[in-house]
Amino acid sequence: MTLLRQGSEGLALRSPAAGGAGLRLDAYLPYRLSVASNAVSGLISRAYQDRFGLSVPQWRLICVLAEDGGMTQGQLVARTVMDKVTVSRAAQGLIRRHLVARSEHHADGRSHVLALSPQGTRLYAEIAPLALAYEQALIAGLTPDEVDGLKRLLAKLQASATALAETENL
Repeated sequence: MTLLRQGSEGLALRSPAAGGAGLRLDAYLPYRLSVASNAVSGLISRAYQDRFGLSVPQWRLICVLAEDGGMTQGQLVARTVMDKVTVSRAAQGLIRRHLVARSEHHADGRSHVLALSPQGTRLYAEIAPLALAYEQALIAGLTPDEVDGLKRLLAKLQASATALAETENL
């Protein structure tokens, strides 16, 4: 088994020390992040599905389009960090429900721009306060400094994961 280590020359592989501590799943940060993410996503996805008939990817697209305006599917993939298939399926479901409108891309005839329809904008205005209420309930036991720290740490972890993924793709 090999581990990555950060050195002056960048990332390198090394063998773990003989007799070193074994992996303990409950103490393993990637596992803890995944479990926490699944718990939060499950809670929120049930609310969006039960009340509004939306999947989490559909809600993410609605939110991004409300924040940023019309975008291509490629831009939505980059902005949401979801794969192309997930974005495509979510977009098709929103188009079928007339929550998102698709129009020709003026600069690229092979591409389309997706934007919230008036109905989608109304739905966003209804769901956004609920999303914020869930966030407040989730962080109720944290101080404002802890929330800020958590957001900073999550951004650092995401940047580290992105950097590691880029190094593996070399």
